[in-house]
Amino acid sequence: MEQYFSATQKMEQEVMFPSLLRGVFPQQEGAAPAAGGHTDLYERYQLLKAIKPMVEKGLASVNDQSLTSADADTVSDEGADSNLEERLSHHVNGLQQVLTDLTKNTNALTRRYSQILEQISLSEDQSSS
Repeated sequence: MEQYFSATQKMEQEVMFPSLLRGVFPQQEGAAPAAGGHTDLYERYQLLKAIKPMVEKGLASVNDQSLTSADADTVSDEGADSNLEERLSHHVNGLQQVLTDLTKNTNALTRRYSQILEQISLSEDQSSS
């Protein structure tokens, strides 16, 4: 979880001109761009920025709900308790996978943005020489 928040914070600090990401498509290490991937890095940046508050708010509301539901649900079904641990494990694993994917996407976007800035800097240096 901390890695995700750290990656999004770094992205927000480094990506000063998101419009530079327009028309730039993500590439996976050693692979050609995905044929079905029509989302450029600018759209991905917007999505990652929109997701962050939802994740933060979701975690806060889960904490709030757990406090209120503990009081309200003093009587529980035996059947629901039997696989509660399994269901929780399934959802936690799913959440971990989603956060890992979001973190990877965020880090890749930040790296690519840095590369774009380096290319701009190099081209400006060459044109001024």
